Amino acid sequence: MTGKRNVLKVLFLCTGNSCRSQMAEGWARALKAGEITAYSAGTDPQGLNALAVRAMREVGVDISGHTSKRPADLEVTFDVVVTVCDAAHESCPVLPGARVMHVGFDDPPRLARGSASDEEAMPHYRRVRDEIKAFVLSLPGSLSAAGQPR
Repeated sequence: MTGKRNVLKVLFLCTGNSCRSQMAEGWARALKAGEITAYSAGTDPQGLNALAVRAMREVGVDISGHTSKRPADLEVTFDVVVTVCDAAHESCPVLPGARVMHVGFDDPPRLARGSASDEEAMPHYRRVRDEIKAFVLSLPGSLSAAGQPR
């Protein structure tokens, strides 16, 4: 059976759109092009996190050109919204037709808050980066667990 594959439009949503959602977008673009068109946004955009950019650069994924934005700034009709933090899941805006799936990841800036240096903070970013990669590798199959459209 041949035919055109459906490319899913997936929004990775967190609060600040500075770290976790940006990493997820970067991984999806790097690993799942042709299966997923990835976007990221935040319910309260805060700007791109420099240590997230560094963590992704270490594994050959450049997110330095990404910007922090709100879902409404994208003007895209999404198939699935993946909330990557609890706060974004609780305040997820209604995006007509999009199924919502929650996959929470620890917040590297919060984990690294007491770090004396960037070097001391980086293990938190690397761990979460690698956990997000493992999730993205499960896509699009794991998206079947996504809920009904809101």
